[in-house]
Amino acid sequence: MNTNEILEKIRQMESPLKRQLLMVALITNLLEQKGKNVPIVIGGCALSYYSREVYFTADIDLAYADREALDAVLKGIGFKKQGRYWVNEGLKMAIEVPSSVLIGEDSPVEIVELAEDLQCKIIGIEDLIIDRLNACKYWKSEIDCEMAELLIRRYTGEIDWLYLEKKAVITENNILSELLELKRKAEQ
Repeated sequence: MNTNEILEKIRQMESPLKRQLLMVALITNLLEQKGKNVPIVIGGCALSYYSREVYFTADIDLAYADREALDAVLKGIGFKKQGRYWVNEGLKMAIEVPSSVLIGEDSPVEIVELAEDLQCKIIGIEDLIIDRLNACKYWKSEIDCEMAELLIRRYTGEIDWLYLEKKAVITENNILSELLELKRKAEQ
């Protein structure tokens, strides 16, 4: 499939999450063709993926360091810069790049296969839980408290608890007690 065929497929898809992930897969493919690293889906779009669309966000958040390469790819597929977002009016899609990288080289990622050699990478469930627990504790975000609990309940048997607990105790997080309470609830 060429770029225009993929864009048309995105245009025709009904599932907002599948549209978003296929867009990231297209961007990933175009960056790889230029010999560049690939972006990682983070934030609300990652939460939508892991929550099986219980949570939905209108934009795609990416972690990516080479802004120049990403900007060129986005321009090439019809996105325009509007403030902190890249927007494609025709596809009714917005992309934000709030982070350059995932913290820690050992950060796990999920690889999602979408279509004919198209894939995207999503932040690992453990780092997403850390992110949601931080928002819950420090921003007093109820939805993030609920989403952290939902993720732990849904994925408790698949979570790398050693990695997660190690990340929870570092100074900038300091959320081990909250994590262990949610783990206890999930195991009941």
